[in-house]
Amino acid sequence: MMIPRRNFGMSLFDDMFKDPFFDEGRSAKKEHLPMKTDIIEKDGKYELKMDLPGYDKKDINIEVEEGYLTISATRVEENNEENKKFVHRERYIGKCSRSFFVGEDINEQEIKASFNNGTLCLEFPKIEAKQIEKKKTIEIE
Repeated sequence: MMIPRRNFGMSLFDDMFKDPFFDEGRSAKKEHLPMKTDIIEKDGKYELKMDLPGYDKKDINIEVEEGYLTISATRVEENNEENKKFVHRERYIGKCSRSFFVGEDINEQEIKASFNNGTLCLEFPKIEAKQIEKKKTIEIE
């Protein structure tokens, strides 16, 4: 049996190993990960926009610790009926979080947050990285 080659620059094995079966579903899961994020640099500050459709404002937690901004969200099952039988399920249930390094000099008072129509928007100052001194040579006596 002949199997047509889909991409001329790739072998049959390249196509086969792209299948989610061989990479344990990692490539398929990436497409469905919650918390898709854009970060925009604008006017000396950063704007972070994160999609959190289906979450309520009370389900979202934002923390700053040791230079990391961590956003976590929790969604619980809507209805606790025991006799449910899902035919197909794609909606994420549980806790998810993402962390971003924003600098150790930023504090929570400098971050403005809003949540509207399933999009979390954060605005925080762009803090310049501390300059590390250039390499110096130590003379041996």
